[in-house]
Amino acid sequence: MPVSFSPELERRIAEKIESGEYDSAEDVVTDALDALSDRTEEEEAKLRSLRADIDIGIAEMERGEGIPGALAAKQAKAEFRRLTGRAP
Repeated sequence: MPVSFSPELERRIAEKIESGEYDSAEDVVTDALDALSDRTEEEEAKLRSLRADIDIGIAEMERGEGIPGALAAKQAKAEFRRLTGRAP
């Protein structure tokens, strides 16, 4: 499948080939697509984890295990200060 690149992308691909890091434009593009796939998979895993944490929090709230918002904010600010040594 023929593919065309902008002059900037052609320059960047050529630099990678000239550096000896890659043998061809196809190798550069393949590596870039593999990296993009890896990053996408990592982001999807983080999103799944976040959704699971949200579901846990909702279930806790429904069981009456939550704390008032003002107290949660106070605790979050204190934890931020503890971890960073500065005020939020």
